[in-house]
Amino acid sequence: MRPYELTLASASAAVRSRRLSPVELADSVLGRIEQVEPRLRAYSVVTADRARQAARRAEHEAAAGRFRGPLHGAPMGLKDLIDVAGVPTAAGSRLRADHLADADSTVASRLADAGTALLGKTHTHEFAYGLITPQTSNAWDQDRIAGGSSGGSAVAVAAGAAMFALGTDTGGSIRVPAALNGVVGLKPTYGLVSRHGVTSLSWSLDHVGPITRTVEDAALVLSALVGPDPHDPACLRVSPTGHQAPAGPDLDGLRVGVPRNYYFERVDPEVEAAVRRAVEHLRDLGAEPVEVEIPMTRYVQAVQWGLMVPEATSYHERTLRSAADLYAPDVRVLLEAGELVLAGDYLRAQRARTLMREAWLRLFDRVDVIAAPTVPTTAVRAGQSVVTWADGVTESVSDCYVRLSAPANITGVPALTLPVGRDRAGMPIGMQLMGRPLGEATVLRVGRAYERTAAATGGLAPVVD
Repeated sequence: MRPYELTLASASAAVRSRRLSPVELADSVLGRIEQVEPRLRAYSVVTADRARQAARRAEHEAAAGRFRGPLHGAPMGLKDLIDVAGVPTAAGSRLRADHLADADSTVASRLADAGTALLGKTHTHEFAYGLITPQTSNAWDQDRIAGGSSGGSAVAVAAGAAMFALGTDTGGSIRVPAALNGVVGLKPTYGLVSRHGVTSLSWSLDHVGPITRTVEDAALVLSALVGPDPHDPACLRVSPTGHQAPAGPDLDGLRVGVPRNYYFERVDPEVEAAVRRAVEHLRDLGAEPVEVEIPMTRYVQAVQWGLMVPEATSYHERTLRSAADLYAPDVRVLLEAGELVLAGDYLRAQRARTLMREAWLRLFDRVDVIAAPTVPTTAVRAGQSVVTWADGVTESVSDCYVRLSAPANITGVPALTLPVGRDRAGMPIGMQLMGRPLGEATVLRVGRAYERTAAATGGLAPVVD
């Protein structure tokens, strides 16, 4: 097995035991980038020299018996919204074409302290305002979309062009591309991971989190990211411990909520079948499936858009007036629409969000996690604009993909997606596990139990050489 094919946990063990050099690992992943990047276009910029320098430093420390932790020497990518001093943060936009960050974001600083090697910045839909990532192709089928807005991060991980990557998630932008590319994505509890130095889309919905090959790897990365940060007012004062996924597959006594409404409505039959099989697999591991009614579902879309659109427009207020022609048309129209949202509408969305969060907290009195599809359908063809359901209802591709992921952003609960199968075309299907606030350990425990006992998890996409 070539080093780039290893999971993060396996590579970490090999580096610690001195069976693998961080330099060998970085060279292998950089070689993989050269191999697949012309087809997939996951990266906006590759920092090969920087990665090799960090790998040499990690190797010298390893030779001296100094290990910084499980991420020591791990080559990784950062979504092109996340600042690293001296590296461009273009946010996928012509507006930022010449922008160089002058300081590290908190997450970039913490990953550097953990001993990682930065491979480069991964593509995003412009300013994270979309679910497509048009620059990037799906790792499983280059004629299909990568998903967004963290499409570059998901594709890089799925193709072996990064051991892990960070994304951001405002309405599903970690989980959607992770599901569409057959990898793991974790949106943590709101405020658990600092967003300082990360370009904002919507301050009250934005999250930063890892995209990895396995749930085990996601837990390792999360532990390096968590901790209070005075630079982010929303960041919680939470210790970076307690987020590891227990190794055992035993789920005795754990209650898995299975929605009877919303999450299985207008969902592709193959997606529904795969997720329901996965829930039965959790039952076989000792979990108890419990039917639950998801509260206030009729308000999800209105609340998501009622919060995100005006907050995004507020962030872009100056440049929208001075350089509107530099935005992509799809992003510009959304930003201009935000100027039409009334203050009263925004306040009503905030009040509805409070009620929805309280209702979800009561829901978690009955269950430990909720299991549901991550997205209603697998990756659509590039250029497809609408999805048509069996009952004749049509919805835009973006509305389709955000529909099942938005509730976790509105309520701020942790949400994990992991692969649970593929459809007849061979495209990955994801299951979403959601837990109570700060319940990452439980969500990761369930996901880890599934992946340890299910067939063929953690593999790379079959990118044609």
